[in-house]
Amino acid sequence: MAEQKCGSCSGEGCAAQKEDKLQKKMGRIKHKLVILSGKGGVGKSTVAANIAVGLSLAGLKVGLLDVDVHGPSIPRLLSLTNERPHIEKDYMDPVPWSKNLWVMSLGFMLPGKEDAVIWRGPVKMGLIKQFLEDVAWGDLDFLVVDCPPGTGDEPLSTLQLIGPSAYAIIVTTPQGVAIDDVRRSVTFCRQLGNPVLGIVENMSGFVCPKCGEKVDIFNSGGGEELAREMGVNFLGRIPMDPEVVRSGDEGYIYIKTHHESETARALGRILKPILDMAGTLQEGQKDQSGQNKSLPEVEGKNMKIAIPTAGGVLCMHFGHCEQFAFVSVDQEKKEVLGVEFLNPPPHEPGVLPRWVAEQGAKLVIAGGMGARAQSLFTEQGVQVVVGAMGGKPEEIVKAYLDGNLEVGQNVCDH
Repeated sequence: MAEQKCGSCSGEGCAAQKEDKLQKKMGRIKHKLVILSGKGGVGKSTVAANIAVGLSLAGLKVGLLDVDVHGPSIPRLLSLTNERPHIEKDYMDPVPWSKNLWVMSLGFMLPGKEDAVIWRGPVKMGLIKQFLEDVAWGDLDFLVVDCPPGTGDEPLSTLQLIGPSAYAIIVTTPQGVAIDDVRRSVTFCRQLGNPVLGIVENMSGFVCPKCGEKVDIFNSGGGEELAREMGVNFLGRIPMDPEVVRSGDEGYIYIKTHHESETARALGRILKPILDMAGTLQEGQKDQSGQNKSLPEVEGKNMKIAIPTAGGVLCMHFGHCEQFAFVSVDQEKKEVLGVEFLNPPPHEPGVLPRWVAEQGAKLVIAGGMGARAQSLFTEQGVQVVVGAMGGKPEEIVKAYLDGNLEVGQNVCDH
């Protein structure tokens, strides 16, 4: 794609305007994650899709961009193969997957399944730039970019266009033939000046769904050893699971439908440091007034806030609490109107979030909560704050209303 001049300038002004447009568009996205691998067939797109959906289920605004020009698989993984983006002269609308996740891929624009894309490097870079600056992403918490394997045109263009603010997550499988290629991906990121958030070891052993025994089909530990060798974080291992293959073929997202499996728990552990990146759970996220800018705002004058308690004070994990305190508040007057303690139902998947929503709560403040549980609350229309310190429910809620609730690390590792 050749650069077109407007006819009223030499071209340098137009180029500067385009660069400014890209910077402004990227400036509206808080965090950029580029999913890379030096080796094909390691499940990189599956990891990218599950990360994007996991973040969206946690209540974050997420864009998922597929820049695999020759083998776009994101539309199939998300069951969006028949969707088409709305395209105007100077912008494109991404395809919505949910109210929190929007997707763009060249796969949406190919006429048929058998059509091959035969493009050289400059054309690929032009398309990726168009996807970054012309797609109406809006304000996002995360943009997750799924790149094809290797260190060629697509990952190079993506990192160069986004710049050093993009973090790389590098996916590998445990065997040496993959590790050798993935090692080059770490060097590639360092040469471009992009930080590596960490390495994910996919297909790390097989867990029998009947007996639970783990068998290391491709060995295990190669990704962790590489992370140690290269001095980067190891985000975790994902075991092989036939349901992951089935979910990709049939177009449903594994992390949403199999949240109690060992593979889903592994994905949850990988999501935890990414959720921490968002700054919603971190201590010290203050605005200029000294208030916690991370605390969510809940609409409504009168509402209920749920606090998991043990012995009348905050329980550090909501699933282990003795009672829930439902604190009624007047948000306008910043007053606590009353507190009601209720015994929760048994702690089973999805039960507590639904029960808390049925009590009329719009917000849960907890010490610790896993990523999947947070997503289940979000699906029920209940916002979540984690990392709160111990104390009486009324004191915690009053601090929230005043905007000075201190929150630290999420103490849950689930």
